[in-house]
Amino acid sequence: MVHFKLYSSVDELPKEWNVIPTDDIFLKTGFLSALEKSSPSNIRSFYVGVFSSETLVGIAVLQRVELYAEDIFRNAQRHWLKNLGKDLVSAIAKGNAIIVGNLMHTGQHGFSFASEAISQEAFLDSIVAAIAQLSSQIKTQIGKKIRVVAFKDYFENDPIHSSAALFQSQNLYKVQMQPNMMLSIAPEWTSPPDYVLAFNKKYRRRYTTARKKLNPFTARELSLEQIKTHQETIYDLYESVSDNAGVNSFKLHPHHFYELKSHLNESFKLFGYFKDEQLVGFYTLILNGIHLETYFLGYHQQLQHEHHMYLNMLYDMAFFGITQQFKTVIFARTAMEIKSSIGAKPHVMDVYLKHTHTFFANRILKLIVKYMNPVKDWEERHPF
Repeated sequence: MVHFKLYSSVDELPKEWNVIPTDDIFLKTGFLSALEKSSPSNIRSFYVGVFSSETLVGIAVLQRVELYAEDIFRNAQRHWLKNLGKDLVSAIAKGNAIIVGNLMHTGQHGFSFASEAISQEAFLDSIVAAIAQLSSQIKTQIGKKIRVVAFKDYFENDPIHSSAALFQSQNLYKVQMQPNMMLSIAPEWTSPPDYVLAFNKKYRRRYTTARKKLNPFTARELSLEQIKTHQETIYDLYESVSDNAGVNSFKLHPHHFYELKSHLNESFKLFGYFKDEQLVGFYTLILNGIHLETYFLGYHQQLQHEHHMYLNMLYDMAFFGITQQFKTVIFARTAMEIKSSIGAKPHVMDVYLKHTHTFFANRILKLIVKYMNPVKDWEERHPF
């Protein structure tokens, strides 16, 4: 008999949790513990174990997210169209949402199940039931109604799309998001110079120019204690980039990077850029099986323009992926054009979502999601 259990803390999880066949570090207890200790103030994680009789056959992460316009629209430009979008979010999407997956990172990091032990349909039925139980629990305990439900970030070839009938029965609509930008590491790239030599003349010159502009800086990896020492500066640099984005659905906890390093050890990397021993920029990486996941970064806006810091960070991320023999560097969504200029390719992703109130609100919600995460017109670059 298939049944599920809902957990509110990593400490409650069954010991078999990490045995479920997945290499995804975002579903392992190390990452989940770090996130639990340093989650954004508007996000709380819950966990679902799906059992066949007494055997754990599937796991899922649900995030309860509180969405409010003042948090989503930070430093947004004062323009009538943006204000209209802000008003729509306030009217339709504000309040509590349940996300199947990790709102903080691009990709399907929401669940895994043993396909030989349980069908996809039976597993997803359990997740839908768990969402209903969590929604009822939140309503009873804190008097808040869940207004939005979403299953997030599936590639077009993901098996989940074969369960379209289930999503339709739950009034969940499929919406295309910005693509996930991914760099496939060619087998012949055994070192960074191999990668640079693969560029055509135009992009090799661009690389040379960018690296010259980085000359005043030195880059080095920070240890756990060094992350603690520079924690305040790291967070200020992160805010400089995050707030400049205008539209965002959360703000990281000030201790987030320290907790990740503490729990993930060598699977989490933070590299800092220093000028006269002052930290002026950083980027982070998560080592996820054969995939290198780029994570959050930060820099001084003025130095970014003068020294091409963002472009140089992209190069350095690619170099790490090559030297450490990863198959793919996942650059996530946003800034698609500049990421394509270093060789990343777009991969379309979809979400399934619904508003729990009315059919009309559901239709408006689809427009809001596209407004907040637009599939923008952009020119793909071809550097090789």
